Amino acid sequence: METTKVVLLSFLALIFLISGLSKASGNEKGLSGTRDVNVPDWMARVTGVFEAAAALGLVLALKWSAFAYPALISLWCIMAGAIFFHFRADKAKTAFPAFFLLTLISITLAIN
Repeated sequence: METTKVVLLSFLALIFLISGLSKASGNEKGLSGTRDVNVPDWMARVTGVFEAAAALGLVLALKWSAFAYPALISLWCIMAGAIFFHFRADKAKTAFPAFFLLTLISITLAIN
């Protein structure tokens, strides 16, 4: 079970660090997905900062487990918000990556 937790935390940390830094930096590619669902650039950049911070929390959770829950709950809320924005923009088909990550986060919360 410990190996599964380490793999999930590491995978989620990597994905959200890349995604968060891409959005926070204002990279065109990083912001293109949020623009497709009508999220203002400033909100996407703030979301990116929170994603990157939560990813750092996941990395710290590999050593100190107290960081796991706040980081995972933060990412869960961000992904739930992403799904909401996809449905609001009538682009439910493009919400699959957010739903997949939400599922992985939920599994990680359950085994943590």
